[in-house]
Amino acid sequence: MGSSAPGAGGEDLRAALRRATAMLAEAGVPSPRADAELLAEHLLACGLGRLRALAIMGSPVPDGFWELVEERAKRVPLQHLTGTAHFRHLTLSVGPGVFVPRPETETLVSLALDWIGDHRAVLPAPVVVDLGTGSGAIAASIAAECPTSRVHAVELSEFAYAWARRNVALPEVGGRVELVLGDLRTAFPELDGSVDVVVSNPPYIPSGMVPREPEAAEHDPELALYGGGEDGLELPLAAIASGARLLRPGGFFVMEHAEVQAASLARRLAADPKWTDVASHEDLNGLPRATSAVRSQAPRVEELGP
Repeated sequence: MGSSAPGAGGEDLRAALRRATAMLAEAGVPSPRADAELLAEHLLACGLGRLRALAIMGSPVPDGFWELVEERAKRVPLQHLTGTAHFRHLTLSVGPGVFVPRPETETLVSLALDWIGDHRAVLPAPVVVDLGTGSGAIAASIAAECPTSRVHAVELSEFAYAWARRNVALPEVGGRVELVLGDLRTAFPELDGSVDVVVSNPPYIPSGMVPREPEAAEHDPELALYGGGEDGLELPLAAIASGARLLRPGGFFVMEHAEVQAASLARRLAADPKWTDVASHEDLNGLPRATSAVRSQAPRVEELGP
């Protein structure tokens, strides 16, 4: 049985999609047509091609469609309404209490996998650590796309950890992720000095910068957004410190951050003898969104101890 909003006059799917698109556009949703179609696809359990064919045939509006459209118009994240988020080759489970993974973060996975690929001859079974895994998107993707890897992931939030447990259990991941509930500052001491790649998308928003998008400001958990301190660098710097602790000499570190933090983080890494080969990487919009570095081969004098 189909459903319609009050006063819809029993409109068919094509008309409903047009009206839903107009409603979402008026509410400021960035991609109103795509979101209207995705909500209908979710309810009909079909793909875009099938949806558009049903619209042309004048099919009825699926039950619950207008309720979802009204929630999306209130800027509830689309992924919360469908319960899924697409990240690289995976369909992840997401919802309230976990940061919805963004397309920009896929760059981190690419950088990590590219580095592993360049060193495949000496890394038959790379050890990877994901600091602050959130939904588990990065850890699960690396494990899925590099089947010889051994991935370890840590998450502080119990809510996000619950979602991550679902995602690292996906068949594509193959049980290759060890997920722990804990603090990225102290995680995996048993791996100190033995990890090949450390990747992190820590909270990094400065305390005075509220996200512009209502989806993030009102629905992403604060624990996943704000990095600590006026510059938001408390947790990113903690991730760098943990990376230095975990990585073997010659190991690779890569971290996402705000574009305004790129220069500062690059300077700090370049000035620290623990790091070499510091590089900045742009996101899909051409903004400096990630910084990478290689763990120095020679430790500092103070690291050697008395």
